[in-house]
Amino acid sequence: MPELAVLAEVIRSGFVESVHYGSAVGLDPSGRAEVALGLVDAPVLPRSSAKPFQALACLTASAGARAPAGPRLAIAAGSHTGEDFHVRVVREVLADYGLDTEALRCPPSWPEDQPTMHELIRQGAGVSRERMNCSGKHAAMLAASVANDWDVPGYLSPEHPLQLRVRSVTEELAGEKAVHVAVDGCGAPLFGLSLTGLARAVQSLVLAAPGSAPRQVADAMRAHPEYVGGTGHQNTELMRALPGALVKGGAEGVLVAALASGHTAAVKVIDGSPRATTAIALGVLRRMGCDVTSAAAFEHVDVLGGGVPVGRIAITSSLPAETV
Repeated sequence: MPELAVLAEVIRSGFVESVHYGSAVGLDPSGRAEVALGLVDAPVLPRSSAKPFQALACLTASAGARAPAGPRLAIAAGSHTGEDFHVRVVREVLADYGLDTEALRCPPSWPEDQPTMHELIRQGAGVSRERMNCSGKHAAMLAASVANDWDVPGYLSPEHPLQLRVRSVTEELAGEKAVHVAVDGCGAPLFGLSLTGLARAVQSLVLAAPGSAPRQVADAMRAHPEYVGGTGHQNTELMRALPGALVKGGAEGVLVAALASGHTAAVKVIDGSPRATTAIALGVLRRMGCDVTSAAAFEHVDVLGGGVPVGRIAITSSLPAETV
């Protein structure tokens, strides 16, 4: 009977201090699972790695000149760090549909970007909904609701027409039915998929026909990675290191990375820690023969003692690691 796999070990001074168990799957461009570690067909909650599917639902519900594009589409699919340029786009989207930030139903938050947070504190400002990392998605959902004369205050209900569309889009991309409906940290409905289905869904965006709605989402994210994350954000920097790649992480140890070739890796670390997910995903891609040497720096995570490296986070021996 399949079990969770050891995906990474935390090694301190030659001693294995911690172990990350989980599952990882690698799809070749045909969609075949070339790498399968752990329970790749078991359901997971994709968390924010599902945002590209939610953005696609908003896009297809907002056809025409007002449909989101460029940074607006990228931030709808992203988990931004709450910097001023992110907030500017969120406010612009809302204003175009006669709304302001009071319409957002995501919880108030400090920005994840530390310099921005420190500046807000210096100014005497507090938490706000527009600084929350999901506000781009929520703004897109509100815009789609206004465009279709759907209920605006109730846009987060699982039975809302937009959320039903999100579910349909997600299931179509994944090639499977959602097995569970949950509430994400931002309050939006979240649909559980197998890890393989999650990988398949992201791969579908990258391999979609040029100009199609799914491809528009992928292209916007890749053209504007700073709106998918932000300054120094690992998803943003990894996409810059791997031109043509689409990378989207989610809370509780979820990450999906799809290369322009269609090779796709999806990871779920069962303890919820994200610290090894990027290295694991790169190891999966490397095992499939993909050249990811330009992202080698992301595979080396030091373990510190007294402020200096005394060990490392090492991915499982089942996956090849970059050597430098």
